Amino acid sequence: MNTSTLSRAAAAPLSRARLVLGIFKLRIALLIMVTALGGMAIVPGGSLGLVPTVVLALSVLLASAAAGAFNQFVEADSDRLMKRTRTRAFASGALPRNGAWLAAIVALLMLATVAAALVVNVTAAAFTLAGALTYALLYTLMLKRRTAWNIVVGGAAGSFAVLAGAAAVNPQIGPLAWLLALVLFLWTPPHFWSLAIANAAEYEAAGVPMLPVVVGVPRAARIVHANALLLVAASLLPLAFGAGWVYGAGALLGGAHFVRKTHALAQAPERKTALAAFFASMVQLSVLLAAVVVDAALR
Repeated sequence: MNTSTLSRAAAAPLSRARLVLGIFKLRIALLIMVTALGGMAIVPGGSLGLVPTVVLALSVLLASAAAGAFNQFVEADSDRLMKRTRTRAFASGALPRNGAWLAAIVALLMLATVAAALVVNVTAAAFTLAGALTYALLYTLMLKRRTAWNIVVGGAAGSFAVLAGAAAVNPQIGPLAWLLALVLFLWTPPHFWSLAIANAAEYEAAGVPMLPVVVGVPRAARIVHANALLLVAASLLPLAFGAGWVYGAGALLGGAHFVRKTHALAQAPERKTALAAFFASMVQLSVLLAAVVVDAALR
């Protein structure tokens, strides 16, 4: 066996592992997990032991991963119609769409929910489950192909992660946690619509009624900018309920960056500015969540 053959043989397991991991949308799942940790941090005077914290974080991660895998399982046919998604494992046929995979996805979600219920508390587990089901059932099955409001309602998935984190510390959810959940709810539409504008032609070809397909790219860009302004305004509300100056600075700095990019998108609605707005939304949320954690540490 020559060197190139050995290299290919060694690479095969890694390639297979990447293929399997790809169906779980781990980057999104990690982001959802971080929002749950933000929900924990924003609870005034709350604390949680290491083991419950780790279990809740992993439960949210696995539940989100299961929802992402279910989305790819169901959407395989339409994913084949889009350049951005046609190489996904179920869409390409690299993994079979069979009952075994569906059972594994459901089992993963149940494992996450039961672990959260047993180690943390039932309220946190319920929010964890609700977030996954919102994305898997409400968004993927019921709304995605029927209405441009799909991602607005689907955005509640991130909000439930915040509430799961807060409930892990105190099942009686306080105003700061509810407001952070509202911020996550308002963040998802301009975040995803920016990406949808960048890929509007593909969504139209696939028959998915994302906002730019329904109302046109220029109007969608203006709506994204208006939603970004609303998001930033909502992100400042926790200051009236005890959030500190570090939180306020993070909300302003991250929000100003996002608004600047969405303003550029509204002025020149094209793929380049849409992708810039999309990445700015990630920066905005990352800065905000980091500010939540630092603000909590300084209390």
